Amino acid sequence: MKLSQYLPGTRRARLGAASVGTLALLVAVAVSAQAAAQPSVGLGTATSFSVLAGRTVTNTGPSVISANLGVSPGTAVTGFPPGLVHGAQHKGDPVAAQAQLALTTAYLDAAGRTPFTVVPVELAGMTLKPGVYAGGVLRITGTLTLDAGGDPNGVFIFKAASSLITGSGSQVKLINGASSCNVFWQVTSSATLGSGSTFVGTVMALTSITLATGATVDGRVLARNGLVSLQSNTITSSPCVVGATVQVTATPTGAVSTGDGSTSGGTDVGPYLLTAALVLAGVGGTAVLVARRRRQV
Repeated sequence: MKLSQYLPGTRRARLGAASVGTLALLVAVAVSAQAAAQPSVGLGTATSFSVLAGRTVTNTGPSVISANLGVSPGTAVTGFPPGLVHGAQHKGDPVAAQAQLALTTAYLDAAGRTPFTVVPVELAGMTLKPGVYAGGVLRITGTLTLDAGGDPNGVFIFKAASSLITGSGSQVKLINGASSCNVFWQVTSSATLGSGSTFVGTVMALTSITLATGATVDGRVLARNGLVSLQSNTITSSPCVVGATVQVTATPTGAVSTGDGSTSGGTDVGPYLLTAALVLAGVGGTAVLVARRRRQV
Protein backbone atom coordinates (compact mmCIF):
# COMPACT_ATOMS: atom_id res chain seq x y z
CA MET A 1 0.00 0.00 0.00
CA LYS A 2 2.82 2.38 0.68
CA LEU A 3 4.14 1.83 -2.81
CA SER A 4 0.83 2.88 -4.37
CA GLN A 5 0.81 6.28 -2.74
CA TYR A 6 3.97 7.21 -4.59
CA LEU A 7 2.68 6.18 -7.99
CA PRO A 8 0.89 9.47 -8.74
CA GLY A 9 4.04 11.48 -8.11
CA THR A 10 6.12 9.07 -10.12
CA ARG A 11 3.69 9.26 -13.02
CA ARG A 12 3.67 13.05 -12.85
CA ALA A 13 7.45 13.10 -12.92
CA ARG A 14 7.50 10.86 -15.96
CA LEU A 15 4.89 12.91 -17.77
CA GLY A 16 6.70 16.08 -16.85
CA ALA A 17 9.91 14.72 -18.32
CA ALA A 18 8.03 13.70 -21.45
CA SER A 19 6.55 17.16 -21.81
CA VAL A 20 9.97 18.78 -21.48
CA GLY A 21 11.31 16.37 -24.07
CA THR A 22 8.45 17.17 -26.42
CA LEU A 23 9.04 20.89 -26.04
CA ALA A 24 12.76 20.46 -26.67
CA LEU A 25 12.03 18.41 -29.80
CA LEU A 26 9.64 20.99 -31.23
CA VAL A 27 12.04 23.83 -30.49
CA ALA A 28 14.75 21.83 -32.27
CA VAL A 29 12.44 21.44 -35.28
CA ALA A 30 11.83 25.20 -35.27
CA VAL A 31 15.54 25.97 -35.13
CA SER A 32 16.23 23.44 -37.88
CA ALA A 33 13.57 24.99 -40.13
CA GLN A 34 15.00 28.43 -39.48
CA ALA A 35 18.53 27.33 -40.37
CA ALA A 36 17.32 25.68 -43.59
CA ALA A 37 15.59 28.79 -44.94
CA GLN A 38 17.62 30.63 -47.56
CA PRO A 39 17.97 34.41 -47.49
CA SER A 40 17.54 36.22 -50.76
CA VAL A 41 20.60 37.09 -52.84
CA GLY A 42 21.39 40.78 -52.40
CA LEU A 43 22.00 42.44 -55.77
CA GLY A 44 23.13 45.75 -54.31
CA THR A 45 23.26 48.55 -56.86
CA ALA A 46 22.78 46.01 -59.66
CA THR A 47 19.11 45.87 -58.62
CA SER A 48 18.35 48.99 -60.66
CA PHE A 49 19.58 47.35 -63.90
CA SER A 50 17.45 45.25 -66.23
CA VAL A 51 20.47 44.64 -68.45
CA LEU A 52 24.14 44.71 -67.45
CA ALA A 53 27.10 43.47 -69.49
CA GLY A 54 30.85 43.39 -69.14
CA ARG A 55 31.88 44.08 -72.73
CA THR A 56 28.92 45.20 -74.87
CA VAL A 57 25.15 45.24 -75.25
CA THR A 58 23.69 44.63 -78.71
CA ASN A 59 20.08 44.78 -79.86
CA THR A 60 18.02 44.26 -83.00
CA GLY A 61 14.32 45.07 -83.19
CA PRO A 62 11.97 46.88 -80.80
CA SER A 63 13.23 45.52 -77.48
CA VAL A 64 11.82 47.16 -74.34
CA ILE A 65 13.90 47.48 -71.18
CA SER A 66 12.00 48.59 -68.07
CA ALA A 67 14.92 49.80 -65.94
CA ASN A 68 18.58 50.77 -66.41
CA LEU A 69 20.93 49.36 -69.04
CA GLY A 70 24.67 49.33 -68.44
CA VAL A 71 28.03 48.01 -69.53
CA SER A 72 31.40 48.01 -67.72
CA PRO A 73 34.33 47.92 -68.20
CA GLY A 74 33.28 48.03 -71.86
CA THR A 75 31.41 51.00 -73.31
CA ALA A 76 29.65 49.72 -76.44
CA VAL A 77 25.85 49.76 -76.66
CA THR A 78 24.16 49.33 -80.05
CA GLY A 79 20.55 49.06 -81.22
CA PHE A 80 18.90 51.70 -79.00
CA PRO A 81 16.90 52.88 -80.89
CA PRO A 82 15.01 50.97 -82.18
CA GLY A 83 15.20 49.41 -78.72
CA LEU A 84 13.65 51.42 -75.86
CA VAL A 85 15.20 51.87 -72.42
CA HIS A 86 12.84 53.30 -69.79
CA GLY A 87 15.71 53.78 -67.35
CA ALA A 88 19.15 55.32 -67.90
CA GLN A 89 22.03 54.05 -70.02
CA HIS A 90 25.37 53.73 -68.24
CA LYS A 91 28.25 53.11 -70.65
CA GLY A 92 31.49 52.45 -68.80
CA ASP A 93 30.72 55.04 -66.13
CA PRO A 94 31.17 54.73 -62.33
CA VAL A 95 27.53 53.69 -61.88
CA ALA A 96 27.96 50.71 -64.20
CA ALA A 97 31.31 49.86 -62.60
CA GLN A 98 29.76 49.81 -59.14
CA ALA A 99 26.89 47.66 -60.40
CA GLN A 100 29.41 45.14 -61.76
CA LEU A 101 31.09 44.96 -58.35
CA ALA A 102 27.71 44.34 -56.74
CA LEU A 103 26.96 41.68 -59.37
CA THR A 104 30.23 39.91 -58.58
CA THR A 105 29.32 39.81 -54.88
CA ALA A 106 25.86 38.44 -55.65
CA TYR A 107 27.24 35.88 -58.11
CA LEU A 108 29.74 34.53 -55.56
CA ASP A 109 27.07 34.49 -52.87
CA ALA A 110 24.74 32.36 -55.01
CA ALA A 111 27.60 30.09 -56.12
CA GLY A 112 28.51 29.33 -52.52
CA ARG A 113 25.02 28.55 -51.21
CA THR A 114 24.63 25.22 -49.41
CA PRO A 115 23.06 22.80 -48.86
CA PHE A 116 21.83 22.17 -52.39
CA THR A 117 19.83 19.54 -54.24
CA VAL A 118 21.34 18.08 -57.40
CA VAL A 119 18.91 18.27 -60.33
CA PRO A 120 19.01 16.64 -63.79
CA VAL A 121 19.81 18.57 -66.94
CA GLU A 122 16.16 18.91 -67.96
CA LEU A 123 14.05 20.95 -65.54
CA ALA A 124 10.85 21.01 -67.63
CA GLY A 125 7.96 19.17 -66.02
CA MET A 126 9.26 19.68 -62.50
CA THR A 127 7.55 21.56 -59.66
CA LEU A 128 10.11 22.81 -57.16
CA LYS A 129 9.83 24.30 -53.69
CA PRO A 130 12.12 27.10 -52.39
CA GLY A 131 15.70 25.93 -52.05
CA VAL A 132 19.08 25.69 -53.76
CA TYR A 133 19.40 23.49 -56.85
CA ALA A 134 22.60 22.62 -58.68
CA GLY A 135 23.57 20.89 -61.90
CA GLY A 136 25.95 21.04 -64.85
CA VAL A 137 24.10 22.22 -67.94
CA LEU A 138 20.58 23.32 -66.98
CA ARG A 139 17.89 23.12 -69.68
CA ILE A 140 14.19 24.00 -69.85
CA THR A 141 12.33 22.78 -72.95
CA GLY A 142 8.80 22.90 -71.50
CA THR A 143 7.38 24.36 -68.29
CA LEU A 144 9.23 24.60 -64.98
CA THR A 145 6.95 25.46 -62.03
CA LEU A 146 8.25 27.20 -58.93
CA ASP A 147 5.93 26.79 -55.94
CA ALA A 148 6.52 29.08 -52.95
CA GLY A 149 3.91 27.25 -50.88
CA GLY A 150 2.32 30.52 -49.78
CA ASP A 151 5.61 32.07 -48.62
CA PRO A 152 6.27 35.36 -50.51
CA ASN A 153 9.86 35.27 -49.23
CA GLY A 154 10.59 31.79 -50.59
CA VAL A 155 13.95 31.86 -52.40
CA PHE A 156 14.92 29.73 -55.40
CA ILE A 157 18.60 29.56 -56.37
CA PHE A 158 19.79 27.57 -59.39
CA LYS A 159 23.50 26.94 -59.85
CA ALA A 160 24.68 25.83 -63.29
CA ALA A 161 28.26 24.58 -63.39
CA SER A 162 28.12 25.04 -67.16
CA SER A 163 25.42 26.77 -69.23
CA LEU A 164 21.71 27.59 -69.01
CA ILE A 165 19.60 26.93 -72.10
CA THR A 166 15.86 27.35 -72.55
CA GLY A 167 13.95 26.05 -75.55
CA SER A 168 11.62 27.93 -77.87
CA GLY A 169 8.29 28.60 -76.20
CA SER A 170 9.49 27.29 -72.83
CA GLN A 171 8.15 28.78 -69.62
CA VAL A 172 9.09 29.33 -65.98
CA LYS A 173 5.85 29.53 -64.02
CA LEU A 174 5.41 31.01 -60.51
CA ILE A 175 2.64 29.78 -58.20
CA ASN A 176 1.49 30.18 -54.58
CA GLY A 177 3.18 33.50 -53.88
CA ALA A 178 6.51 32.92 -55.63
CA SER A 179 8.21 36.16 -56.70
CA SER A 180 10.59 36.81 -59.58
CA CYS A 181 12.64 38.90 -57.14
CA ASN A 182 13.55 35.71 -55.27
CA VAL A 183 14.57 33.57 -58.25
CA PHE A 184 18.28 33.53 -59.14
CA TRP A 185 20.22 31.71 -61.84
CA GLN A 186 23.99 31.56 -61.28
CA VAL A 187 25.56 30.43 -64.55
CA THR A 188 29.27 29.56 -64.65
CA SER A 189 29.40 29.86 -68.45
CA SER A 190 26.76 31.54 -70.64
CA ALA A 191 22.96 31.60 -70.84
CA THR A 192 20.74 31.33 -73.92
CA LEU A 193 16.98 31.97 -73.76
CA GLY A 194 15.04 30.49 -76.67
CA SER A 195 12.71 32.33 -79.04
CA GLY A 196 9.30 33.10 -77.62
CA SER A 197 10.27 31.74 -74.20
CA THR A 198 8.94 33.20 -70.97
CA PHE A 199 11.63 33.36 -68.32
CA VAL A 200 11.56 34.42 -64.68
CA GLY A 201 14.33 35.53 -62.34
CA THR A 202 17.73 37.18 -62.32
CA VAL A 203 20.31 35.57 -64.60
CA MET A 204 23.88 36.11 -63.36
CA ALA A 205 26.24 34.72 -65.99
CA LEU A 206 30.02 34.72 -65.78
CA THR A 207 30.36 35.19 -69.55
CA SER A 208 27.45 36.15 -71.84
CA ILE A 209 23.65 36.10 -72.14
CA THR A 210 21.77 35.74 -75.44
CA LEU A 211 18.02 36.24 -75.84
CA ALA A 212 16.54 34.85 -79.05
CA THR A 213 13.70 36.62 -80.90
CA GLY A 214 10.68 37.37 -78.74
CA ALA A 215 11.97 35.95 -75.47
CA THR A 216 10.61 37.79 -72.42
CA VAL A 217 12.10 38.05 -68.96
CA ASP A 218 10.48 39.00 -65.67
CA GLY A 219 13.69 39.78 -63.85
CA ARG A 220 17.19 40.78 -64.97
CA VAL A 221 19.94 39.64 -67.33
CA LEU A 222 23.34 40.42 -65.85
CA ALA A 223 26.60 39.30 -67.47
CA ARG A 224 29.90 39.80 -65.68
CA ASN A 225 32.52 39.55 -68.44
CA GLY A 226 30.91 39.15 -71.85
CA LEU A 227 28.00 40.56 -73.81
CA VAL A 228 24.24 40.69 -73.61
CA SER A 229 22.55 40.17 -76.97
CA LEU A 230 18.89 41.10 -77.48
CA GLN A 231 16.45 40.49 -80.35
CA SER A 232 13.02 42.08 -79.98
CA ASN A 233 12.80 41.18 -76.30
CA THR A 234 10.92 42.55 -73.30
CA ILE A 235 12.67 42.65 -69.94
CA THR A 236 10.55 43.75 -66.99
CA SER A 237 12.29 44.23 -63.67
CA SER A 238 9.56 44.20 -61.04
CA PRO A 239 10.03 46.23 -57.83
CA CYS A 240 11.45 43.75 -55.37
CA VAL A 241 9.34 43.52 -52.22
CA VAL A 242 9.86 41.12 -49.32
CA GLY A 243 6.60 40.91 -47.40
CA ALA A 244 5.65 44.58 -47.01
CA THR A 245 9.22 45.89 -47.09
CA VAL A 246 11.12 46.97 -50.20
CA GLN A 247 14.23 44.85 -50.67
CA VAL A 248 17.40 46.53 -49.43
CA THR A 249 19.85 47.19 -52.24
CA ALA A 250 23.02 47.36 -50.11
CA THR A 251 25.72 44.73 -50.58
CA PRO A 252 25.08 41.83 -48.15
CA THR A 253 27.40 41.53 -45.18
CA GLY A 254 28.34 38.91 -42.61
CA ALA A 255 27.47 35.27 -43.16
CA VAL A 256 25.41 35.99 -46.29
CA SER A 257 28.33 37.47 -48.23
CA THR A 258 30.53 34.49 -47.41
CA GLY A 259 28.18 32.26 -49.35
CA ASP A 260 28.12 29.56 -46.71
CA GLY A 261 24.33 29.45 -46.78
CA SER A 262 24.14 29.22 -43.00
CA THR A 263 22.42 32.51 -42.31
CA SER A 264 18.72 32.25 -41.58
CA GLY A 265 16.19 33.76 -43.95
CA GLY A 266 14.08 34.84 -40.99
CA THR A 267 11.76 31.86 -40.80
CA ASP A 268 8.91 32.55 -38.40
CA VAL A 269 9.29 30.08 -35.51
CA GLY A 270 6.14 31.32 -33.82
CA PRO A 271 3.91 28.50 -35.13
CA TYR A 272 6.38 25.89 -33.91
CA LEU A 273 6.63 27.40 -30.44
CA LEU A 274 2.85 27.76 -30.26
CA THR A 275 2.51 24.07 -31.11
CA ALA A 276 5.06 23.22 -28.44
CA ALA A 277 3.16 25.25 -25.87
CA LEU A 278 -0.13 23.54 -26.74
CA VAL A 279 1.45 20.10 -26.55
CA LEU A 280 3.09 20.97 -23.23
CA ALA A 281 -0.23 22.21 -21.85
CA GLY A 282 -1.98 19.05 -23.04
CA VAL A 283 0.62 16.79 -21.43
CA GLY A 284 0.46 18.78 -18.22
CA GLY A 285 -3.33 18.49 -18.16
CA THR A 286 -3.07 14.75 -18.64
CA ALA A 287 -0.67 14.52 -15.70
CA VAL A 288 -3.13 16.34 -13.43
CA LEU A 289 -6.03 14.12 -14.52
CA VAL A 290 -4.01 10.92 -13.91
CA ALA A 291 -2.97 12.18 -10.47
CA ARG A 292 -6.59 12.90 -9.48
CA ARG A 293 -7.74 9.46 -10.57
CA ARG A 294 -4.95 7.84 -8.61
CA ARG A 295 -5.99 9.70 -5.50
CA GLN A 296 -9.62 8.63 -5.98
CA VAL A 297 -8.50 5.01 -6.27
